[in-house]
Amino acid sequence: MKRAWTAVVLSFVVAAPATPQGAGARATADWPSWRGPKRDALSPDTGLLKSWKAGGPPLAFKATGLGTGYSSVSVAGDRIYTLGDKGGTQHLFALDAKDGKTLWTAKIGAPWVDQFAGPRGTPTVDGGSVYAVGTEGDLVCVDAATGKQRWRKSLATDFGGQVMSSWKYSESPLIDGDRVIVTPGGSKALLVALDKNTGQDVWRTYPERDLGPKGKDGAGYSSVVISNAAGVKQYVQLTGRGLVGVRASDGRLLWNYNKVANDVANISTPVVKGDYVFASTGYQTGSVLLKLEAAAGGVDANEVYFLDSKVFQNHHGGFVLVGDHIYGGHGHNKGFPICIEMATGKVVWGGETRNAGTGSAAVVYADGNLYFRYQNGVMVLIEATPTGYSEKGSFTIPDVAGPSWPHPVVVGGRLYLREQDNLFVYDVKA
Repeated sequence: MKRAWTAVVLSFVVAAPATPQGAGARATADWPSWRGPKRDALSPDTGLLKSWKAGGPPLAFKATGLGTGYSSVSVAGDRIYTLGDKGGTQHLFALDAKDGKTLWTAKIGAPWVDQFAGPRGTPTVDGGSVYAVGTEGDLVCVDAATGKQRWRKSLATDFGGQVMSSWKYSESPLIDGDRVIVTPGGSKALLVALDKNTGQDVWRTYPERDLGPKGKDGAGYSSVVISNAAGVKQYVQLTGRGLVGVRASDGRLLWNYNKVANDVANISTPVVKGDYVFASTGYQTGSVLLKLEAAAGGVDANEVYFLDSKVFQNHHGGFVLVGDHIYGGHGHNKGFPICIEMATGKVVWGGETRNAGTGSAAVVYADGNLYFRYQNGVMVLIEATPTGYSEKGSFTIPDVAGPSWPHPVVVGGRLYLREQDNLFVYDVKA
């Protein structure tokens, strides 16, 4: 695989406006998967509060009884879905979106008991089914109306899968057409595609080459995104050995990039735009922009630039692309707000700004603002603009017990914040 190791001058145009679907977009009630409908953490909502008063936006309701864990939520129709460990079992929960009352639970598998117990993945809703991956690699499909199991697979047992380090599976399944895509992380099944209705194999990705010396074998803690770069539909994933691109039609490994991998945990979901992929990892590693280009027999991944860890490293809060700029939290377990011009890697502002939040910051974008959720439970509203850091309000999530890690969700005029046994839902409509 060829790589261009020096920075190049790009003709790089990202046409997305500050509001992803344009000024006339209206709020939608659905956020059916990890990081939203397009897995980019860009909410289509408009008409939201532009700033917060002291104490934050009003609380619409609080749901309880969700157990331990760090899963975010999915919202589809009149239901909310999340995962949690409760009563010695790992569960998938369905809640009433009006008031948060539990409608049903479905068993995923064994709970995970350690210092940071509980599941990390987010359920995926598709039509009448809900899909989830538990920490032991249990992949389940259940009926969305009743929670009744339709089929089940084990990423570890059925596919010989493994995770790169000790924190177990944290993936959120991708539904694409009639398939569900997940990452067992095995030597003969790095990624797999299954029939979403039956769980039967469609294809498995067998890495036909060494994926590089950095990192470790196995799945990382990221989730798959779709790219159509270089005219080829492919699934992009951050694994234990770094980035990979897998052809959607048959699971063939098209390209890989090892330099962004670290030996502990590769976590944040990559951002894709046109022919480009942007990714970042913590543990003093850094960030990369790749350009995917057609090549004889496949696709080449060419490095446009690499930012070392002092410029930008994202631990596990993720980042968003709004217009031409990447916004996220910089620093290993620090979450300093930063704005980077994606085409060039130039830091436009930030990287050292400290607000009331501490630790890593999970981020989502909605209606001109960034919602930063910090490890200490502080929520900060920041204007998504390259002109400079502009804070629009903050508040502290109630009842924080341990790291406040679940990613925020903004959809239907509401802000959803899972906090261990509780789910806080705030009204953020203007």
